[in-house]
Amino acid sequence: MKTVATFILNSILGWKVENSFPKEPKKYIVIAAPHTSWIDFPISILVRISQGTMVHFIGKGSLFKWPFGYFFRSLGGTPVDRTKSNKIVDAIIDLFNTKEEFRLALSPEGTRKKVAHWKTGFYYIAKGAKVPIVMATLDFENKKMKISEPYYVTGDLEKDFEYFKLFYKNVKGRNPDLS
Repeated sequence: MKTVATFILNSILGWKVENSFPKEPKKYIVIAAPHTSWIDFPISILVRISQGTMVHFIGKGSLFKWPFGYFFRSLGGTPVDRTKSNKIVDAIIDLFNTKEEFRLALSPEGTRKKVAHWKTGFYYIAKGAKVPIVMATLDFENKKMKISEPYYVTGDLEKDFEYFKLFYKNVKGRNPDLS
């Protein structure tokens, strides 16, 4: 499966991957940005398969209904109900604390639409679960996904977000006007 995914990603689609998802630590959050198109998902899945590293994801509950629910779950997905005011951050921290190995990909924008500010849930999950953040780009202009080394948040939200934003500087999503 790795070979097929790598062939599709590199030879057919022309994407390159700079760095690999870290094998250590065994638990971390991946923030992938910019998230501007549904095409981000299959590219990310191909990267994940080609690297041989399971990275889970969450998605809106409607994606996990029949007929696609089984498919998304088999890819490592978990549905979330975004209509209810639930404590999703606390639930994900608990999930990290119960697993020996767990990597979770999130979009810091929280949507494919243009946003003025990133959501902060991923930050508080990393802080609460005491896991690092690994940044991954979805740079369609250069057809490249770049993966960072693990970064442990400092507790200074403003300083940490400046660090994150530097990593994504000049990265163009599939729909650059939404980046």
